[in-house]
Amino acid sequence: MSHPLISIRDLHVDLGGVSILKGVTAAIERGKITALIGMNGSGKTTLLRAILKEAPYRGQITFHCGHDHTHPNPEHIGYVPQRLNMDMRLPLTVRDLLALALQRRPLFLGVSRKTEATMDQLLKVVHAEPTLLDRPVDRISGGELQRVMLGLALHPNPELLLLDEPAAGVDFKTDHKFYELLSELNRTTGVTVLLVSHELSMVSRHAHHVLCLTDGQIRCQGPPHEILTNEMLHSVFGSEKAVFGHDHHAHSHAGETAAEK
Repeated sequence: MSHPLISIRDLHVDLGGVSILKGVTAAIERGKITALIGMNGSGKTTLLRAILKEAPYRGQITFHCGHDHTHPNPEHIGYVPQRLNMDMRLPLTVRDLLALALQRRPLFLGVSRKTEATMDQLLKVVHAEPTLLDRPVDRISGGELQRVMLGLALHPNPELLLLDEPAAGVDFKTDHKFYELLSELNRTTGVTVLLVSHELSMVSRHAHHVLCLTDGQIRCQGPPHEILTNEMLHSVFGSEKAVFGHDHHAHSHAGETAAEK
């Protein structure tokens, strides 16, 4: 890849005395969607945390950011975690949740007009209904919550968007729409996307590049049509995973389900 946004070289991460990442070397291409796949425990989330500087590491993570490509760090990184780290029993509406993240003003003093306008714009960008703002967080669907979190991650205009299994717990129909939204955002804004995913048919359809992690090391990498083959998937997931049928034109729900078992 000739124009990386991030260069990763010989990356090692040890957590609790256990070696998680063992010499990862990869490049995340600017303006593209890169999917990170692998078995649970292979180090995918740890790699995202290292990029976010939330996990100590040895090796190099170099950002080639800014319009002149020399700025050492991204102007902003958007992050969508696999799960929202909060007590869902709290009596918060979507408006409350966004206000807590978007404004310094204490919530009990109300939401400013500027913040209200920002919320409306964020929901518009992710194709969510404005009426969602008034609904309790614990009463919205998984897909709706992911759109809210994606909208928040897109503020203010990140160069890099990291997503950790963004469609986890979302039904297939919503899953499909969420990945289409990511592709649209990538095309229209040029944001670089690195996502962890087990949804191999979605990866095949929407990603430009795939990184395969096995036991903390990059086992294979390349475009989806080269990586998502039975032979490659067997090396990454084992024999029970090598049943994914790659098709450039169509991917069935049944095929995806088989691949994810």
